[in-house]
Amino acid sequence: MKKLAFLLIMIITVVFVNAQKVQQKNVPVSVQKGFKKQFPTVKDAKWEKEDDNYEAGFKANGIETSVVINPSGNILETETEMKSNSLSAPIKTYIAKNYPNQKIKEAAKITDAKGTVTYEAEISGKDLIFDNKGTFLKETKD
Repeated sequence: MKKLAFLLIMIITVVFVNAQKVQQKNVPVSVQKGFKKQFPTVKDAKWEKEDDNYEAGFKANGIETSVVINPSGNILETETEMKSNSLSAPIKTYIAKNYPNQKIKEAAKITDAKGTVTYEAEISGKDLIFDNKGTFLKETKD
């Protein structure tokens, strides 16, 4: 009985995780047009559905980038990978003080539709979000 329950949970998990990915042909035309307008040279984006919006992940000039686009084709935010040592001193100081012995696994610069910039530092399954001055804003589970 335990094996059956475990197997059922694994199947449900696999179905749920795969349900998030979307083939480009299933991405609405308005979303694809909004993406191509901003990133005309990108050919191999990987698409996911994120709530009611769509996220395209791709490399731009060798840098991992993702954009979240609403069904109308408007870009809501752009996330660009960056080296963790490029984070500002206040961010690194905050992490060292509040998360001792934790290594920054990934870092990113996030720009929203209004041009507001925030920074993300991933540590131990958590995303730490900071404003453009390095002030801590929030922690979310990865």
